Amino acid sequence: MVEKTVKKTAEKTIKKILSRADILDFDDFKMEEVAIPEWGGSVWVKALNGSERDSYEASTIRQRGANREMNLENVRAKLVALSVINPETKEPLFTAGDIEAIGKKNAAPIDRIYTVAQRLSKFTQDDIDELTKN
Repeated sequence: MVEKTVKKTAEKTIKKILSRADILDFDDFKMEEVAIPEWGGSVWVKALNGSERDSYEASTIRQRGANREMNLENVRAKLVALSVINPETKEPLFTAGDIEAIGKKNAAPIDRIYTVAQRLSKFTQDDIDELTKN
């Protein structure tokens, strides 16, 4: 467990400086069960890791010359494919080849999963706006 505070002084707290090992060995995996009554059960949704988030963000941008614009085609289905997992193995249930089929499912559960994945991954509207700035 990472020690949060090493020493308190009169006006400031001195925090432990994390080492490479502290960071790389820390288990920061987050997942949450999401009820999907429309499908008769629930799914487990995980936070994206840094590489997954970068890949997802890159898939939502379309570059046209000097202009960037959002590529909203199957944007929710892409995030669902990346974030829905088997809770025992923590492996994805879907592959990139499933994105089109996911996109054809009922929008309500897809949006519910998408919203949880965004929250767990700290992906906000400000992040989306930043991606399309030129």
